[in-house]
Amino acid sequence: MHRREFLKTAGLGGLSFMINNAASSSVEKAFVETAKSSVKAKKGATIQGDEGWIVVCSTPNDLINTIKENGYRVFQFQDIEEAIRKSPEGSGALLLSDGYPEHPIHIPATLVADIERKHLRVYAEFSGSFAELNFGEVQESPWSRAVVSSDFFGSALPKLRLMDLHDCRFLPMSSTDGDETIIHLAYGRVAGFSTAVYGLPNPAYPLLFEISDRNLLVSTTKLSQFITSRYEPSGAWESVWMRILHWVNPKIVLRKFHFSATVRPSYPLEANLPHDHEKKALHRGVMWFHTGRLLISPAREEQIQKIADLGIAPAPSIGSALGDGSHGIAEGYVSRIQLDGSQYQSISRRSDCTAESAMALAYSSKLFGKKEDGEVSKRLLDFLYFISDARKGEYADPDNGAYGLIAWGINTEAWRIATYGDDEARVMLATLTSSALFKEKRWQGPVMQCLLGDLRTTGRLGFRDDRIDLGPLTRLGWRYFFDQSNTSFSPHYQSYLWACYLWGWHKTGFPLFQRRAENAIRMTMEAYPDRWEWTNGMQQERARMLLPLSWLVRVDDTPEHRSWLKRMATDLLALQDACGAIREEIGNLANGQCRPPQSNAAYGTAEAPLLQVNGDPVCDLLYTVNFAFLGLHEAAAATGERFYSDAEERLANFLCRIQIQSEKHPELDGGWYRAFDYHNWQYWASNSDAGWGVWSIESGWTQGWICVVLALRCLRTSLWDLLEWNQMEEDFSHWRNIMLPNDLMENT
Repeated sequence: MHRREFLKTAGLGGLSFMINNAASSSVEKAFVETAKSSVKAKKGATIQGDEGWIVVCSTPNDLINTIKENGYRVFQFQDIEEAIRKSPEGSGALLLSDGYPEHPIHIPATLVADIERKHLRVYAEFSGSFAELNFGEVQESPWSRAVVSSDFFGSALPKLRLMDLHDCRFLPMSSTDGDETIIHLAYGRVAGFSTAVYGLPNPAYPLLFEISDRNLLVSTTKLSQFITSRYEPSGAWESVWMRILHWVNPKIVLRKFHFSATVRPSYPLEANLPHDHEKKALHRGVMWFHTGRLLISPAREEQIQKIADLGIAPAPSIGSALGDGSHGIAEGYVSRIQLDGSQYQSISRRSDCTAESAMALAYSSKLFGKKEDGEVSKRLLDFLYFISDARKGEYADPDNGAYGLIAWGINTEAWRIATYGDDEARVMLATLTSSALFKEKRWQGPVMQCLLGDLRTTGRLGFRDDRIDLGPLTRLGWRYFFDQSNTSFSPHYQSYLWACYLWGWHKTGFPLFQRRAENAIRMTMEAYPDRWEWTNGMQQERARMLLPLSWLVRVDDTPEHRSWLKRMATDLLALQDACGAIREEIGNLANGQCRPPQSNAAYGTAEAPLLQVNGDPVCDLLYTVNFAFLGLHEAAAATGERFYSDAEERLANFLCRIQIQSEKHPELDGGWYRAFDYHNWQYWASNSDAGWGVWSIESGWTQGWICVVLALRCLRTSLWDLLEWNQMEEDFSHWRNIMLPNDLMENT
């Protein structure tokens, strides 16, 4: 692109910047390879320009440490003037930032003259003044990412390759002295998985640029804290630094520049798994409910009350008191990573997350004999059913259409007014699981109330509105929803309620459970795939259908029902990789509720899938893989067919491999992030989802259900068989007479 055209689209006005395709496409030939120990420069020390890099930095720095760890030499100075004065002619220097993000470094004009006189090759980062370059005030640009905008990095990082710098602050350029400047990395809001599919963003801010005729390489931010701030993807940042280091000192051949990310998968793809890897993964997974510091303590409760409207907050400090379940559990970790690599928590409390977390801890009590986990689990369920607002107010009013239902959100009014059938279904399944594990009946009555509350707000054809709020329930009453003939071919919202209805029919013999569930399942299978409405992708819709189809085989084992299950699993597993990952797929955009961003400007503005186009090698542990894991397990148990159990085995091994390992961030260790790029074996995807992005961990949907299936595998049982303990006939007879009396049941 012509320089002036780029300036216009990038919003850089008349600055003399350009994207150059050829100026840096060839890499200078190296002369000398070195692997000597590093030293800190002292007075009188002799600096050999072909043996290492001159580095100016007074504080610990990721770049210096990594250079040393890879066996190369560093001549470190704390003072810029001394470093330039002692630098041999033609050598290379790295001027690194100590004061980021508040205080840019300043390089006096006299030193610039010395740099040019000695023909030094200099990389400077986060500099507020350098040469005749002028910079504005420090800025942030939420949702922005780095985009490769030249051939500087060669084939390792081609043009339009995307990278992320978490919590980035930068210095916008305001003017230059007219030197031709080549931008190697631009920064802005940009859509795509690994490539900027819509081209460079507008505006695009220079992030790394070169003044070629003056041997200056300038970064407007701090690139050298790539480990601490967890810049992603890590492999790309290895390539960035290999190229920068070679540019600064082309006399050194870099054979390697490797570092270990502070947050990484537990096992490499090719590593042999230990014989007890599933049990270890389960143990670490349930420990995360404690080490993740999501259980709310009384002190944390006071903090949350003050900042509840913000929705997110930094995690409690490691030394703070842990909650015991009596105040509930926070939703999880959102995908916002801070400068120190820590992450914000979503401090909202939800009914589904509470019950699902309790379920995982109940399994810990059962399998590992951890009595304290059992007590926390019980307190979480008591908090949900008897202490919180989830079943109070309108939900406890027999004259209200919301009677018996469980609010989606607990401590946020905007969420408390909502009921989603799929979330209520998982609340019920999780609670019944804990009841069976503890042999405890005190939560069964509320579960039956909820089951009947959902049934009586499900229409004649077996579909419930995807979301029903308190307003319509209060104004219209439950009978309005019970009598309607609506459809919603969206398994994401519908299918787990159908599974609950099939289980309800199995336990009570009440035919309305069967009729509405089977009819809706039949209509949904007949509508597949062209009329299906997908949320974040088609794969999650297929994954959600596995559970009700498996349980349909349980209650009515016919060739047709088995064929439905086989078709759904076959289409889902057509995208299962050899490593076990299940690749995401989007459907017809016209049927999509949460679509990939259709422009750079749309990136980060709404809920969105992790992929940009079909074929992106990513799996989703929030919406798809977690529920596929459960569905495949139940399908194998219902049918006895190896087709399902073999796929489940591959998926189990994959999940154990990609479980988070982190010594630096113990609050994340043992968790599972939403996204995983299984080709490059790293946590990466399009991070466009405005709520739950790549690096999020949802306490219930993700952590809860992955732990549960691992536990079921350890116990060699299925969810269906485990739930057999629950005897619901007495509760059903009581609540059915109140909520679905005979005189209102005619013609249903």
